[in-house]
Amino acid sequence: METPTWAEGLNDAQRRAVDHRDGPLLISAGAGTGKTRTLVSRLARMLDDGVPPERVLLVTFSRRAAAELTNRVGHLTDPLVAGQVVAGTFHSVAHRVLARFGTGLGLAEQFSVLGPGDSRDLFALVRAPVAADSQRRFPRTETVESVYGRTVSSQIPLEETVARTFPWCLDDVEGLRTIFADYTERKRAQHLLDLEDLLLYWRAAVRHPTVGPVLAGQFDHVLVDEYQDTNLVQADILRALGAHGLGVTVVGDDAQAIYSFRSATVRNILDFPDQFPGTTSIALEQNYRSTTPILGLANAVIAEAGEGFRKQLWTEEPGGVLPTLATCPDQQAQATAVSQTVLDHYEAGIPLRDQAVLFRTGHHSDLLEVELRRRRIPFVKYGGLRFLEAAHVRDLLAMLRIVQNPWDELAWVRVLHLARGAGPTSVDRILATLGVREPDRRGPDPLAAFCTDPGHCGGASGATADLTLLADALGACRAGSLPAGAQVETLATALDPMVRHRYDHPEARLADFDALARIAAESPSAGQFVADLTLDPPSSTGDLAGAPALDDDWLTLSTVHSAKGGEWGVVHLIHVADGAFPSDMATGDAESVDEERRLFYVALTRARRHLHLYAPLRYHHGDPAGRTDKHSYALRSRFLPPDVDSLLDLQVVRGADDVALPPVQAPLTSIVDSELGSLW
Repeated sequence: METPTWAEGLNDAQRRAVDHRDGPLLISAGAGTGKTRTLVSRLARMLDDGVPPERVLLVTFSRRAAAELTNRVGHLTDPLVAGQVVAGTFHSVAHRVLARFGTGLGLAEQFSVLGPGDSRDLFALVRAPVAADSQRRFPRTETVESVYGRTVSSQIPLEETVARTFPWCLDDVEGLRTIFADYTERKRAQHLLDLEDLLLYWRAAVRHPTVGPVLAGQFDHVLVDEYQDTNLVQADILRALGAHGLGVTVVGDDAQAIYSFRSATVRNILDFPDQFPGTTSIALEQNYRSTTPILGLANAVIAEAGEGFRKQLWTEEPGGVLPTLATCPDQQAQATAVSQTVLDHYEAGIPLRDQAVLFRTGHHSDLLEVELRRRRIPFVKYGGLRFLEAAHVRDLLAMLRIVQNPWDELAWVRVLHLARGAGPTSVDRILATLGVREPDRRGPDPLAAFCTDPGHCGGASGATADLTLLADALGACRAGSLPAGAQVETLATALDPMVRHRYDHPEARLADFDALARIAAESPSAGQFVADLTLDPPSSTGDLAGAPALDDDWLTLSTVHSAKGGEWGVVHLIHVADGAFPSDMATGDAESVDEERRLFYVALTRARRHLHLYAPLRYHHGDPAGRTDKHSYALRSRFLPPDVDSLLDLQVVRGADDVALPPVQAPLTSIVDSELGSLW
């Protein structure tokens, strides 16, 4: 028989995973072992076997990953069939379920989803009175939000969560409990769900004795990618679906579980065989990315982890150079060495876009960025402010949320404050006039009242013109005849004068609106557009702009967390010193050190051909460039003990003060003494 397209090029382990039929399947896929190809081929095989595509649920961790996977399945089978697979993130699938069945589950027909920034605004509102009553300094809004997210996602009671992760807040547990209750009450009153709510409602639905079988009955198979990055609630959802007899496949790598700060737990993948009796486990170990020397170092590093599925990565590709470990006198010498090595590879024919500098924490690249600019090496940095956290983007999305849910108080507060001259008093007066804060939702529609006569709402006289602009734009979008892209353009036009008045660099911000309008034009509705952006936000407008031009070239700077999933021909890993990597904030217990080790392993396995590690010996305090004498010394990372020296090309970088002088013919003392003698 002719080999199916989806089976071409699969190795033995991959083919076993693709062909597996009965019972739960765990694919333990090491870094660079063709995990995506295996998952794509397994799904393509299912469709070729006649499984209806609409009865397959594919869960990934980004909208882009879901689109890429289904597109690749389409190339192996039929694009039209592959396009009918239900694919998305946990949050987007949950939103789809609630949008369809929400009223039957007790939700309002019109509900809004709060993004992280919006949730933080609501926490700030409910925190204020509690903090005012406190007799001492109360935790910041960001900390309050983090405690809530960790408590809900880990399903660990508040007091225990605080004791484990936020011990400095132990005396504030009662205040936090009050805030969380008020936060929940306000969400419910305003038809708002946050990201945690989406998963909690989905879990409650699939666990329900009558609703659960109906929801699970929509699917025959569930496939989950990157399972090591799931939290407890997500694992509960999968177990509930699997309990109804669905075929369950998870793919992941416990050695790359690095997101505990987002409440992900490596226990989900480690305990999968126990939670799903009869599981078949298949390990993928043949690596298609890195050279043997790089894999040798990565294997040695991860072998020291406390627990996990033991995998030994290997490759059939011969050759390769040893990874280098450059010991640098200080941070400035490190920046110089990295910049020069980048240029050396560039001159050898490796473009900047095939090189990356990785680091544990965002500020670790500060001094390097100065040196790169000095040498005119272009770069782009990942791991900073996310796109949806930008104030002007949140302004526009708040307007779209009002169109979808006119009872959204947070969105109203944000939009009304945009009007020039509108202060807290006038905004409160407008909200009271519109009835947004009234618990009885049987009153008139606040948006209809606002659009009818924004001036009568009591806005300050200087704000009237802006309020009128906002009302006209909101009214045009509420009419229902404008597609999503046109709605964004209409709202952006109204916001133009307010953006120019309120923000610096207005042209760049208005250009972001253009990018949003382009992507909105591809969405079936404005509501779906807002949901997609909120549930799976781009990290920058670059994510909205598509692939760069062929002649674009820049060096990538990235935190290791943001680099997961990427690969480059050359990887430079900086600050390989104890206290920096592992972070001194993450060495309190063996579990934390293990996660730091996995993060280090992820960094090593991003490299295809060349891997350069840099370890500064001296860290200057107050001035990283070393212009002051205050400093401390660091040991190289504990993840590189002397045992691995044979796997490394050890190098020593000279600092600015380490200059070798040529030999002199005569001692300088004779010259100095002669000069002194001439004085007397």
